[in-house]
This record gives sequence, structure tokens and C-alpha cells, in this order.
Amino acid sequence: MINWNDTQVLVTGGASFIGSSLVDALVARGARVRVVDNLSSGRRENIQGHVDAGRVEFIQGDLLLAEVVAASLRGVQVVFHLAADHGGRGYVDLHQVECSTNLILDGMLFRAAHAAGVEKVVFASSGCVYPNNLQTRTEQELYLTEDLVRPPYDADNMYGWAKLMGELTLQAYHKQHGMNSASCRYFTVYGPRGVENHAVMAMIARAFIGEDPYEVWGTGEQIRNWTFIDDIVAGTILAAERIDDGRAVNLGTMERITVRDAAEEVLRTTRHKARIVTRPEMPTGPLNRVADNRLAKQLLGWEPKTNFVDGLHRTIDWYFSTKDRDQVRAILGRMLTER
Repeated sequence: MINWNDTQVLVTGGASFIGSSLVDALVARGARVRVVDNLSSGRRENIQGHVDAGRVEFIQGDLLLAEVVAASLRGVQVVFHLAADHGGRGYVDLHQVECSTNLILDGMLFRAAHAAGVEKVVFASSGCVYPNNLQTRTEQELYLTEDLVRPPYDADNMYGWAKLMGELTLQAYHKQHGMNSASCRYFTVYGPRGVENHAVMAMIARAFIGEDPYEVWGTGEQIRNWTFIDDIVAGTILAAERIDDGRAVNLGTMERITVRDAAEEVLRTTRHKARIVTRPEMPTGPLNRVADNRLAKQLLGWEPKTNFVDGLHRTIDWYFSTKDRDQVRAILGRMLTER
């Protein structure tokens, strides 16, 4: 068990949606936190309060540069590696070259962490590592167990392949060099500070600006298990505390929710009356992606505490109280396929 009080922690990508929420939790536990982020999608204001209070050291830099990696790791005991070139479904489908740079970034960071004597590396992986060919039938009640990621691999686009290679690399470092590590497979995270390039946030944004007709990408029958940010953060910290051998664990709910049902709940909650139109030609991803979280319960004592409807309502409240409609209208079209 890690005693977080005064432990020196590095959070890569720590100004991002998930990263900054993890920083909040680590600071609350008494950790000394360093954040490195190039701010390509993260926002400094997400962590500025901690920086001003002297609890977080911030490095703005690109982890594709060896000198930034070295400076970031100096004196660090535990690394949470969340930095990646990534976005929502539109980005993952349309930006293969950009996502390929994650292979370089992860390899550089893991190699340098080993050389620096880091005690533990926790890697933010993804449900995108699961084989595409298993996720094609919406009529099947499918729950993805960790052991389904095995040869012949069939990851989701370059982003998924990079996450898979990151997992395998960490396992190799543990096997050959004894470097303690864990990988957390995140499933469709949403919540306050989320951005509009992910499905739930895009649905909320469309209602916020009064879109009518109201667009839903795909047929609307795609099945997901959206997982609230607080549950993801709790599971990530537990993985750091309880997994050493590089194994991967799913962090996701087992609620099976169609995209259309989620959109209808957004419309009900926001009281936005609009006609839903589906866009089957747009990027949609796998048709049936839901985690089996029994291993997380067994290894970590973790299970989600927030059901989708409650988390959605909390996220809508945050979004409607913090956003400007004109600004959202100006960025939404670009954000659906960009970072």
C-alpha cells in the first residue's frame, strides 16, 4: 500500500479532463504532485488553484522531447501516465498519424522511468485495446473481460494499437527489470471538465445550444457503458496501490446503454424539445462495447458508485452553469473531430 502523504508523483497530461481530476484526488491525499502537459487539449485553469497553493508543480512541455521527459521524472516515485494524442470517436477515426505518436511518447517515458528508478508506473489504457471483431452485434449481451485481449490482436485504430503496445511494454519491463506497473483500461469516461469531442459531452452541448434537429452519430443503437469521472479516478489510485505486475484491469460500469437512450435522457433532463436525427455515415466506433468489471472488484475492491443517470445529471448541471452558448456554438463543429 502506498502512503501518498509527501510521495512525489508525476501526472502526465495532468491538466486534462481526467488528469486534472486525478490531480485533485492526489493532492487531497497529501501527495506532492508534478504535472507535465503540453496544453494541446488540457487547460491550465484545471490545476491553477493547486499551483497557486504550492501543492502542484507545473511543467508545460512536450513529452516527445527527451529533455522534457528527463526533467519531469526527476525525483519522482510514482508516475500516472495519462498524456496522449487523443480525442473522441471522430478524432480516433480520422487522425491516425497523430495517434501513432503515442507509440513514441509511451516508449520514451517508460524507458526513462526505468532508468530513473521510478517505483511504479500506472498507465491510462483504454477499452480500445479490445478486438473489434468481438464488438459487432448489438443483440449480444457482451461484457469484455481482460483476457479477451490476446492474439490475434485486433485493436481499435492506431489509438487502440498504441494503448495495447503500452500495456505490453510495461509488462515486459516488469518481467525483465522488475519495474512495478499497472494498466487501467478506461471505458467511455464523462463528467465535469469533459470536452465536447466525446459523445456524452457532445450530446449535452447540442442540447445546450438548442440544436434542432438534434444529431446522433451512428444509428443510435450502439451500446456503451459510460463511466463517471470520480469512479475512474478512484479506480486508478487503487490500481497504483494494489497492482505491481503490469497487469491490465477494466475500469468501467456494467450498465448497457444505447446512444439513443443517452440522447433521449439528455433531452429530457435539459427540457430541450427537438427531433432526433441519426447520422449512420459518421464515425461511430464498435457497436457493442461494455466492460466486465469483476476483476477490478476482486483485485482492487473497486466498483462504480455513480450510475449513468445520476452522473449525467451532475454533468449537465456543471455544463449549463459554466459554459457560454455563443462560445459552444463557435467550437462544437470543430470539436466533434478535433481535440
